Amino acid sequence: MNSPHISVVIPVYQSVECLSELDKRLKATLEKINNSFEIIYVEDSGTDGSWEKIKKLCKEDTRVKGINFSRNFGQHYAITAGLNYSSGDWVVVMDCDLQDSPEDILNLYLKANEGFDVVVGKRLQNNQTFLKRLTSKAFYILFRYLSDMDYEENGGNFRIMSKKVVSNFSLMLEQLRFFSGLVHWLGFKQTYVNVKHNNRFKGETSYSYAKLWKLSMDAIIAYSDKPLRLTVRLGALMSLVSLIFGIYIFLNSFLITSSVPGWTSLIVSVFFIGGITIFILGIIGIYIGRTFDECKKRPLYIINELVGFAEINEQNIK
Repeated sequence: MNSPHISVVIPVYQSVECLSELDKRLKATLEKINNSFEIIYVEDSGTDGSWEKIKKLCKEDTRVKGINFSRNFGQHYAITAGLNYSSGDWVVVMDCDLQDSPEDILNLYLKANEGFDVVVGKRLQNNQTFLKRLTSKAFYILFRYLSDMDYEENGGNFRIMSKKVVSNFSLMLEQLRFFSGLVHWLGFKQTYVNVKHNNRFKGETSYSYAKLWKLSMDAIIAYSDKPLRLTVRLGALMSLVSLIFGIYIFLNSFLITSSVPGWTSLIVSVFFIGGITIFILGIIGIYIGRTFDECKKRPLYIINELVGFAEINEQNIK
C-alpha cells in the first residue's frame, strides 16, 4: 500500500460535537490538494462518546483512522502518538475544536512547497479571554527568557511538517512533552503563515487554568535549567547582602554605645531566608522528580484500540 501524501493528526478530547463538521471540512480541503491522504484522530480517553463517533467515521471512509488511549494522557502525548502512526510525506497537526480552519491547510501546504520543512499557522487575532491572553503572553515571555529560544507566541500547534521532521521528532522520547517546543528545538527550515483564529465550534475547552499552569511549568522545566542557575545567583546575591549588612552591624556596635534594637529585623531576616531556602529546595526537588520520571523509561502512552490501520507496527508504540 502506497503511503499517503498528507497525514492530518488531530488530538480529540470531549469534542464529539465538533467531529462531523471537522471531518467534512477536512476532506473537502485535502481533496483539493491530493486525494491521497489520511486523517488520524487520537482519542484521549474522553467520556462523551468521541471514540464511538471516530469509529463510525473510520467505517464510512478508509482514509480515516483512529487511536484510542487506555486513559487520559494529555494533548501533547496524543499528538506524539498520531505522529508516530502517521505515514504521509507531509503531516498536519491541528486541534479538533475548529478554532483553526481546515481550509488554511492549503495555505500551509503551498508555503511548505516553497522549500520549508515546517510551516506554522500564526494567529492573526486571539479570541481568548483577556485573562488567558495576559497569562499566555506572560508565559511566552518567561519561556523565551528561560529557554533561550526565539519562540513565536501566536504560533500554537497548527502546522504542517515534512516527513523528515516527523521522523526526527519520533526519536525524542522524553516524558515531558511540549509539542511545539520540541519541533522548534529540532531546527530545520521554518516559517509562518497568517491564519484566522475562530471561536470554538461547540462545547467548552478542557484546559482549566490549573492545567495551563501545569503545562507551562512542565514546558519550562523540560527546556531549561536556567531556574537552577538563577537560584545560584540569588544565593550569591543574598550572601553579598548579608555580608554588607554584617559589616554595618559590626561597625555600628563600635560607633554607637547604646544597644542596637534588632529583634524585628532578625525575625524578618530569618523568615525571609527560610522562605527563599524552601523555594530553592522546591525548584531542585521538581527537577529531581522529573529526572526520576525519565529514569523509569515508561512508555509515553498506552493504546487501547486502533481502527483503520491495515498494518500495525508494534515498534511505533512508544
